[in-house]
Amino acid sequence: MCNLVQKYNIPGPRYTSYPTVPYWDINTFSGKEWERTLIKSFKESNATEGISLYIHLPFCESLCTFCGCHKRITKRHEVETPYIQAVLKEWQLYCNMLPEKPIVKELHLGGGTPTFFTPENLQALINGIFRKAERAAEYEFSFEGHPNNTTKAHLQALYNVGFRRVSYGVQDYNSTVQKAINRVQSFENVKNVTEWAREIGYTSVGHDIIFGLPHQTLQHVEETILKTKELLPDRLAFYSYAHVPWLKGNGQRGYKDEDLPTATQKRDQYEKGKNLLAKVGYKEIGMDHFALENDSLYQSMVTNNLHRNFMGYTPSKTQVMIGLGVSSISDSWYSFAQNVKSLEEYNHLVFNNIIPIYRGHILTQEDVVIRKHILNLMCRLETSWSNKNEEFAQLSETLDKLQEMKNDGLIEISSTKLTVLDKGRPFIRNICMAFDVLLHQKTPQTRLFSMTI
Repeated sequence: MCNLVQKYNIPGPRYTSYPTVPYWDINTFSGKEWERTLIKSFKESNATEGISLYIHLPFCESLCTFCGCHKRITKRHEVETPYIQAVLKEWQLYCNMLPEKPIVKELHLGGGTPTFFTPENLQALINGIFRKAERAAEYEFSFEGHPNNTTKAHLQALYNVGFRRVSYGVQDYNSTVQKAINRVQSFENVKNVTEWAREIGYTSVGHDIIFGLPHQTLQHVEETILKTKELLPDRLAFYSYAHVPWLKGNGQRGYKDEDLPTATQKRDQYEKGKNLLAKVGYKEIGMDHFALENDSLYQSMVTNNLHRNFMGYTPSKTQVMIGLGVSSISDSWYSFAQNVKSLEEYNHLVFNNIIPIYRGHILTQEDVVIRKHILNLMCRLETSWSNKNEEFAQLSETLDKLQEMKNDGLIEISSTKLTVLDKGRPFIRNICMAFDVLLHQKTPQTRLFSMTI
């Protein structure tokens, strides 16, 4: 395994979309064409499967230096109400465009720190959304909570408006690691918020754990997993720290490259953590995710309903996902569109009745086909091309690129099907990269992605 790590540890996308954002054809992107494809997809799917909503709440009181998300650091909580008003105004612009009332199947509050906002403001935000929308018969609402500032009142307020899933950013329990990433929080705080959620009635509590952090050792990962075992969250994201200081600015320059574990050490951390989680009863889901058998993410994997989008893995698919708030990304299946990243520009646009997108991509037919293959690999660890609709012009070249991975025992390939073997799971990003036609057509001049291992 050590030789394979050295061989395949290269920069690569995480494939929350295809094409990936650096390969969006921005020069030919048209806001009008984005709206046309959104309306087309909405008409096809709203009545049968509903839509997903992602709402980005960007404010944090302090900077976590491991974070790659778009955020604004402030302790001024008077920013809350104006921001909610802007998000609801953006939602109104979408609802004015759509031909019928949206049926919301999935809703996720991300950040930033959603629990930066008061319980009352979060409840006002959700109530505002559903003045113009309906809930699907079966829906899943979730939010990201910070263990240091999530209160029982936050949990109760969101439960009262339909939320049943919460995830907490744990990262690592070691104090040296916590200080390095500027995320100091005690096990007691995590325990409290986990138990409060269960007392109130949340059906899924998740924890996020990261390996490959500065000063992190194999022992630290083991200790964090053993503490996690005490609380037994229903779902876990156990993923690799993405070190991209050239993209994320000063936050990730607070420590040196030599403070980080090597690729081989990171893979040892992952394998150790994965084995410990398996002993506890967690099932591996796609890439970087684990769940107990009672959790909807595991059940969706068993029934082949697992889906992946800009929110990560979700238990079911909706063809339309609308992103609200600064930097949010929307997906109509036929196109992507991203909102502006400046809070000031965002406010200016929405209050001038302009949907605040600034870049995107209209998918070609080839893009759609390749996207399906990459989704299949990420969600089902297999894909096939048994009919013409599943073929694309570069398929034979793709299969040639995969031969070395086949020889290394990572995958099996037949005349019409590829299956990822257990040995290949750690290299799923590399396998998907073989299908990424745009990545091979235009190798980036600068490093755009984190390392795959």
